[in-house]
This record gives sequence, structure tokens and C-alpha cells, in this order.
Amino acid sequence: MTMLLMNVRLLCVCLAAVSAMAADDCILNGGKISASEQAVLNRLAPLKHKRIETTYNDGKDSYTYTLILCGGVLEPGKSSYETLVQNRTQTSEITVIGRYNDTQIINGTDWIMLIYGSGDKYDSHCQQEARTAMIMISCNKKTLADDFTIIHEERDKSSDCFYLFEMDSSVACPIEESHLSVGSILIIVFVVLVGVYIIGGFLYQRFVVGAKGMEQFPNIAMWRELGNLVADGCDFVCRSQPRSSETAYRGVGDDQLGEEPEERDDHLLPM
Repeated sequence: MTMLLMNVRLLCVCLAAVSAMAADDCILNGGKISASEQAVLNRLAPLKHKRIETTYNDGKDSYTYTLILCGGVLEPGKSSYETLVQNRTQTSEITVIGRYNDTQIINGTDWIMLIYGSGDKYDSHCQQEARTAMIMISCNKKTLADDFTIIHEERDKSSDCFYLFEMDSSVACPIEESHLSVGSILIIVFVVLVGVYIIGGFLYQRFVVGAKGMEQFPNIAMWRELGNLVADGCDFVCRSQPRSSETAYRGVGDDQLGEEPEERDDHLLPM
């Protein structure tokens, strides 16, 4: 009985943890999520529940900013949708900059802007409106989450004040679709046809004709003759000198003989 109760308790704890994890997600301002916004949330999935921190010194005080995308930073009992908090190092004072139940998403070709509203209210700035965090995620294919820094805090206006952060991540990079060019397709088709020709011809020569050794290669006589022709062509075109000097044999002809003086036999005639 005791073992059964322990198993039931363990099951309840597991179900509660799963439910909390499922509920821990960005809730867009405006209610219904569009198809494009859902696509951006899917791209952000590798960053969800990843703890990201940065430290900022203004000369007098030091602050640590902690971000958990679409998840609570504080302990479960103290959590109230806070996704980005500021921790003042000297006093350990916690200030919520933005909450994930008030999220806006703006995206471009190679960047994603997350806007978290409903932060803790200002004490004396910006007419005591709620704080807002703006996080610019830029494309960087070499890292999942890097260079998380605070760029600026705008609190000198009467309204619409904000904290601006930036971060590099590969999730902001555009999805590259692989397309084969016409040349690549032709090369693939050619390689496949050559493979079919060689394998099919080899099997035919071996099992039908009964050839052995190099004779198993399909149309080997034709390829040998073609190879000889190609070799002769290369020999004719590429050689600058003949392979061996030809020995010239010249016969002695009448044209090589010197012109003999004309013999006159007039003296042999009777006077």
C-alpha cells in the first residue's frame, strides 16, 4: 500500500512538471498566433529555456541581466512569467524587465526582434509605466546564443521607455533551401547511366557469355580500339618531335651525277 501511494505521488509530480513545462511558453500579445509568428516561434525552439546572462557596469553599480526565452527566470514558487530580470549586484535587488505572457515578435530576413512587456513599473521615470525589453537577435551561423549584451536603456522620455538588448544566434538565419542546377542533374543522370551500363554489362558477360578476367568488361574490344585511337591522336597532336629520327636513304641517281663534257668524235670521220 505504501509503495502504491509513493508511485501515485511520483506520477502526480511528473504530471505537474510536464504541465508546467508545457505552459512555460511565449504568449503573444493579442491572443491568436498567426502562421508567420508560429513559424518564428518554431525557429526559436532551440533557445527556449536556455539561461543567458550578461553583466553591465555603469561606474557606480553593477547589474546582471538574466534571460530565459519563453520561460521563468525565478524559482517556480516566486515565478510570475518573468523572462528577463535585472539583478543589482550591490543590493541583490531583483527587477523584472519583461514577461513572456506579453510577447511581440517582429522578424526580417536575418533578424528577429522579441518585445517583452509588462515588466515592473518605474519608480519615477516614464510616468511609472511598466518596463519593456526589446531583444534583437541577429543571424550568426557559428553560434546558438552568444554576445548577449545590453545596448541602451531609454528612460528619459515621458512614455514608451525600453531596454534594448542584442544577441547573435543561428536561429535568426534564413533557412537555405537546396536546389540542384540543370548541370548537376545531368551529371547525376550520366553517372547513373554509366553505372547501369558497367554493372549490367559485367553481369551479362559473366553469367550469360561466360567471360573471365578483363573480358567481363562490356564491349572491351571497342573500348580498347577507342583507347588506341585516343592514344594515337594524343601522340600526333601533343608530341613536338618525332619519337625516333628517320634514317634517310638516298640512292645515287642520274640527277646527282655531274654533267659530263660532250665528247666530240669529229676526228674519227674520214677527211
